[in-house]
Amino acid sequence: MLILALALPMVASAQKFGYINTQELFAQMPELKEIEARLDSLNAQYENLLTAMQEEYQKKAQDYQAKQATMSEAIRQISEEELYTLQQRIQTTYQTAQQDVQKKQEEFLTPVQERMLQAIKKVGESKGFTFIFNSATATVYVGTDAVNIMDDVKKELGIK
Repeated sequence: MLILALALPMVASAQKFGYINTQELFAQMPELKEIEARLDSLNAQYENLLTAMQEEYQKKAQDYQAKQATMSEAIRQISEEELYTLQQRIQTTYQTAQQDVQKKQEEFLTPVQERMLQAIKKVGESKGFTFIFNSATATVYVGTDAVNIMDDVKKELGIK
């Protein structure tokens, strides 16, 4: 029992700890500029589509309001249904656009995140770290013996 109590501090002191701010590293990933441009392009396509649909709706609504007093009941009902259907299409298109952009963002960013995590793992293994902590999340204290591995991981990823 005494030998175990004496050996524990030596085992603990033999451990090597590192830390890295993954948010800072992720923001420096070179792929992000291309991904941002692709997502901006997709957003612009949806915005153009939605703008055209809104303009069509406004035109038809104004036309309906201008002619409403002289319309027969059947034509008024058909026009109202057409406006309602167009409004529903706009809402569905908006929801679809949000879902598609979110799906594409995840699709584009997941390989970048995986590449970053693989580089951290590779540096951890090659430098003999027992633990590598993410300093972007709730780190209260980093001791003087903990090593910031940001430069090593950036080198592994080819980021200058």
